[in-house]
Amino acid sequence: MEDKLTIIFENPDFMIIDKRSGVTVNKSDTTSNELTLQDLIEKEDRMDRNTEDVEFINRAGIVHRLDKETSGVLIVAKNANAFRTLQAQFKERKVSKTYIALAHGIITPLKGQINVPVGRLPWNRKRFGVLSGGREASTSYEVISNFQLPITNEELSLVRLHPETGRTHQIRVHLKYINHPIFADPLYSGRKTARADRKVLPRVFLHAEEISFLDPKSGERVEFKSELPIELKDLLEKFEIKNNNNMVGSA
Repeated sequence: MEDKLTIIFENPDFMIIDKRSGVTVNKSDTTSNELTLQDLIEKEDRMDRNTEDVEFINRAGIVHRLDKETSGVLIVAKNANAFRTLQAQFKERKVSKTYIALAHGIITPLKGQINVPVGRLPWNRKRFGVLSGGREASTSYEVISNFQLPITNEELSLVRLHPETGRTHQIRVHLKYINHPIFADPLYSGRKTARADRKVLPRVFLHAEEISFLDPKSGERVEFKSELPIELKDLLEKFEIKNNNNMVGSA
């Protein structure tokens, strides 16, 4: 991993980071041997440390998370006030997030809503699933286009998703629930399928394309986008397009 942040935007209150796949966001007891995004942020030393807000300091201003293999936009607050303001916006669902995923099969209908609760599996603490005692979770989606794999002729759906809640692994679990797991997802697509997928793509095909929120100082809505990484673009170019509803374009 490069020891350098990719910054999409920066002002005195926050930074928008373009996170690469394979990078863990937060430091923990299990990340002592890897360089995390938090390490890079602390190395840059752009935070206002003149504060008694312990959580802001301990999290290096990181307001939310992306899974290790998920790429895309991530907000980092540079001072304690912005940190708390942005945290409140996530809690109050004022933040709008858009993801791009490649899923197995043909998703129908082309637009829809997935509303099922998500929780940590009691028998496997590393995974999440749809549980009756889980937390409310809602994801809307729109199919962009359909592809067909060469040789196997398996059909795939490129889909844009909008999680209205922020549960861990929410999009991955919701797509698995409707029997359309994400391409190359090692946790939720099944061992045999994931093994075959990861021969052509060694990461999960999930990208945080866009994020929109209220500027913590001005209160005006701002929006930031991240282009689809080259390895995901290259993969799509290898597949045959079957239907093109609203092609991803500059995503």
